[in-house]
Amino acid sequence: MKSQRHNAIQDLLVKTTVTNQDELRKKLASRGFHVTQATLSRDIRELKLMKGPSGYALPATSNDSGDSPEIAGVIRDFGIEVRQAQNLLVILTTMGGAQPVAASLDQEEWEEVVGTIAGDNTVLIICPDARSASTAKARIEVHLV
Repeated sequence: MKSQRHNAIQDLLVKTTVTNQDELRKKLASRGFHVTQATLSRDIRELKLMKGPSGYALPATSNDSGDSPEIAGVIRDFGIEVRQAQNLLVILTTMGGAQPVAASLDQEEWEEVVGTIAGDNTVLIICPDARSASTAKARIEVHLV
């Protein structure tokens, strides 16, 4: 049932625009999949869906940096600039873009990143030392347009 639901979600995202979880839940229900918000959140995480300005999207399939397609796409879609202050990084994002960027970084589990804190348009990244911060900054800058 789970794999069928995942296939239905992927099919919906290829064929239609889905702007929020409630809309996705209703579209799944019309296809016979009645799910709770918690189940849908898990599905979104497991499918590594990205939420951009136009709604949910399937993850990109390739990039040249060695990072996952998800983090590359999220930084490209929302990131504006990254700044370093010793062992800390600050990523400036579009309004509302900080949460997806921070969540993607947390999911990546980069060894250079201890943790993140997100506001509306700013992500604070804590690194163990300045050298790690510099490495993480370079990884992020590759994806900034």
